[in-house]
Amino acid sequence: MKAFRLDELEAERAAHDGAYLQFLRERNMSVGLYALDAGEHDPQKPHHQDEVYFVVSGRASITVGLETTEVARGSVVYVPAGVAHKFHHISEDLRVLVVFSPPEA
Repeated sequence: MKAFRLDELEAERAAHDGAYLQFLRERNMSVGLYALDAGEHDPQKPHHQDEVYFVVSGRASITVGLETTEVARGSVVYVPAGVAHKFHHISEDLRVLVVFSPPEA
């Protein structure tokens, strides 16, 4: 078993001065913590993997392809591989668990 604490992951991510911390990588998936502060720009490009976002905290909008929705704590969003997507209008610091399948390259 592998178990993680969100506060420890957030501290590790912050210590490495990055928006993204991959903390689990297995044969069929990888999982990371993505952080964007209020007002920040999301620099993402489409990925080669399917993704699931689970919003742990914060508030923002996300556009996936041509669709836009608001997200907040508890929101889950699926993004198919190759589809353009971005968080925007980040009004509260955003912390998101990201599951990639297959694992992020």
